[in-house]
Amino acid sequence: MKDRYRTIHEYGSDEVIINKSRFIGYAKPISSEEEAIKFIEEIRTKHRDATHNVYAYVYGENSNIQRYSDDGEPSGTAGIPVLEVIKKEDLRNVAVVVTRYFGGVKLGAGGLVRAYIKGAKIGLEAAKIAEKVLYKKIKIRIDYTLYGKVENELLGRGYIIDEVTYDDAVNLFILCETERVEQLKKVVTEITSATAEIEENGQAYYSVIDGKIIK
Repeated sequence: MKDRYRTIHEYGSDEVIINKSRFIGYAKPISSEEEAIKFIEEIRTKHRDATHNVYAYVYGENSNIQRYSDDGEPSGTAGIPVLEVIKKEDLRNVAVVVTRYFGGVKLGAGGLVRAYIKGAKIGLEAAKIAEKVLYKKIKIRIDYTLYGKVENELLGRGYIIDEVTYDDAVNLFILCETERVEQLKKVVTEITSATAEIEENGQAYYSVIDGKIIK
């Protein structure tokens, strides 16, 4: 997977009434196509009395897996509009289900398209559209006398101090974007006169919304 990509942060749902029909939008981040299928089945089971459970999902680094279903709605009025909402937002690894309870008023083809687009959008908004960024966890071990200087320098440069532990030295755990790792090491080496111990301590994706990590 890429160092960063757009997706959603968490499971979310919301609903809207359109011409007496109830539309419930569900969205969930997925880590496999099997997870998408399982999620769709869960919603279908939950709403087995619904008129329709329309879905679309996108999975893969280049969105190479794309599936959708109109679930009985006229062809092209439901599943494709939901899929297009996901693609227009350039989202990866996302499944959306829009459940409809028919309210007695026919919407027509154009009305259905607009309604399913709305259902998909409110589901995605509830799930919080975010950028997934790959951060490396860097452990920096320094003498206590350097702690203030190093902390101020790192915070001033926009690095994220995730955790600090203390023993006979200070251990700072920094979350650093992959493309900034070498610069981080260089900065720390310079301001500590090469006395810092620096080691990479794994990596993980974090959701970033408005420039801030959301956990």
